[in-house]
Amino acid sequence: MNISLLDYGAGNLPSVERALQRLSAKTERISTSASVAKASALILPGVGHYGALMRALDRDGLRQSLIAALERGVPFLGICLGLQALFQKSEEAPDLQGLQILPGSVRVISGAVKLPHMGWDQVQSKGASRLLNGIDSGAYFYFAHSYAVPRIGEDLTPETRATCSYGFEFVAVTEKENIFAVQFHPEKSGDAGQRVLENFLRIAA
Repeated sequence: MNISLLDYGAGNLPSVERALQRLSAKTERISTSASVAKASALILPGVGHYGALMRALDRDGLRQSLIAALERGVPFLGICLGLQALFQKSEEAPDLQGLQILPGSVRVISGAVKLPHMGWDQVQSKGASRLLNGIDSGAYFYFAHSYAVPRIGEDLTPETRATCSYGFEFVAVTEKENIFAVQFHPEKSGDAGQRVLENFLRIAA
């Protein structure tokens, strides 16, 4: 099976490709709606600005084809900005809509903390997770972001599988049927990150 990496012009594609290739996965970069429609597994790596990502998806006609792929059950992994894109909107680009696959909004990290949130931090499991299978709660992953989806109140959305606390408690891992996403960078997260990618490849197979 080929893993299709959605290339919107600003993603961290080379590092994700290398991490997948170390696991003997075949990868391809795609950038058209036709190639999204044919993909058997999708990864949306994300770095940069939320607005740049959403505008690129709209400019290249990728928004609707990506939503259609998710709705028909194609295994999907969003990384960092790729997680944020699944939600309704973001304070980073308040005039634009996200993919609106998941409820909630992306907020700037608040509190007496330095931004961006850069480096290793702990992720706390919040129930059974296919993506975190075999990984202990409290494992460290590598983060690089200034925006996140906050936990609101005492309740977690049913899609949340893990959180991290920095400024506020935010969604670190989310899962909904065939849709998986992480706020951290598994390709930069050592053995734990490799296990996340292995788990996704197993799910996608």
